[in-house]
Amino acid sequence: MRVYIGSDHAGFELKQHLVDYLTGQGHDVVDVGPHVYDAEDDYPAFCFHTGARVLDDPGSLGIVIGGSGNGEQIAANKVPGIRAALAWNLATAGLARQHNDANVVAIGARMHTPEEAAAIATEFLGTSFSGQERHARRIKQVAAYEGDHELPPLPS
Repeated sequence: MRVYIGSDHAGFELKQHLVDYLTGQGHDVVDVGPHVYDAEDDYPAFCFHTGARVLDDPGSLGIVIGGSGNGEQIAANKVPGIRAALAWNLATAGLARQHNDANVVAIGARMHTPEEAAAIATEFLGTSFSGQERHARRIKQVAAYEGDHELPPLPS
């Protein structure tokens, strides 16, 4: 599977670890950057580019990494069509794919050991969307709002 991966300075070392680890697991990993450590870099551009590449490459997935993963998830979700989920354990990583068909996972480098992060990434990449109607329906509702910004009626 092709995997696009981007980070900021806080996630730089973990990104390098995951590039090597996932490549060793047989994934086609594309390092979106940064390619050199810069303590003053900002995460949004790396997250936007990671998301855009995932959208341009059907069947691929993405990983964005920062200190906590929160800002990276928010930034990636600004790319229309991206469904980024912050994963902090194996269950949230798997459910992001299984229930939400997430196409990008955010991981906090300051929250996990390299081994834990590798396990989270592996769970995310190895899990498929369930395709269950209730999950697909909800994803369509989010996509509709993303497209037209019209609030749906509240259920009664």
